[in-house]
Amino acid sequence: MVLAKAGAPNEPMFTAAEARSLAPPTETIFLGLIGNEARFAYGIDPSQAEALKTRSDLLVTDLRSIAIKGLVDEQHLPPIAQAKAMLHWHARHRFCANCGAQTAPADCGWKRICPQCKAEHFPRTDPVVIMLAIKGDQCVLGRSPRFVPTMWSCLAGFIEPGESFEDAVRRETQEEAGIKTRRVRYFASQPWPFPMSLMIGCHAEAVSGDIVVDREELEDARWFSKAEVASMLTHTHAQGLTCPPGVAIAHHIMRAWVEDEVAFD
Repeated sequence: MVLAKAGAPNEPMFTAAEARSLAPPTETIFLGLIGNEARFAYGIDPSQAEALKTRSDLLVTDLRSIAIKGLVDEQHLPPIAQAKAMLHWHARHRFCANCGAQTAPADCGWKRICPQCKAEHFPRTDPVVIMLAIKGDQCVLGRSPRFVPTMWSCLAGFIEPGESFEDAVRRETQEEAGIKTRRVRYFASQPWPFPMSLMIGCHAEAVSGDIVVDREELEDARWFSKAEVASMLTHTHAQGLTCPPGVAIAHHIMRAWVEDEVAFD
């Protein structure tokens, strides 16, 4: 959950005194400086966050809703995402993976130290490839079971140990949709704190056409024309199909292809 002062717009910044008045902290993490002002992430117990939902002067919601619905000014999204990822890591890494002893935060919250075996533990980031396989004026999009009924998006999957992101793109595209790909072009990256991923956006050259869906990973996958994807981006699709909003890198991967910024010819 994320807390903000309710308003137009909602304000996620609190003074130290205001933050302490809400609930005692579970963690306090230094996020960095904006200008000459320090920014901190302040974690509270989830049960206390739930209790604060009754206050009309506060907005208590999840980060995904904040980003998709534009509930705060865009300048606040990166530090909120950073705060969420770090607090999530602390909440789930309170014990040493080496000896099992309880660890303690150090370096302003950017690592945890085991007092027993002296092991140091650092925040993790999980690399994920997210890709659009294209063939001429068609691309492959898939549907996850957790998507809203109208949404289709790029395929994606975690990079395995010892694997390059190009190889991960080829493997995941073939595993999830049965499509073989050849050339892979990097597009852009995006931190995605759900919970602690780094999305590596790519376009891939498809060299096969028959889709075989891995039903354990996807609800469905199929080919879409460039004109159809363009209508999804502008919310004018004849059947009401949609794509991820602009806050997600998948939106921009698809848009770059529609706007002829990507070609393998």
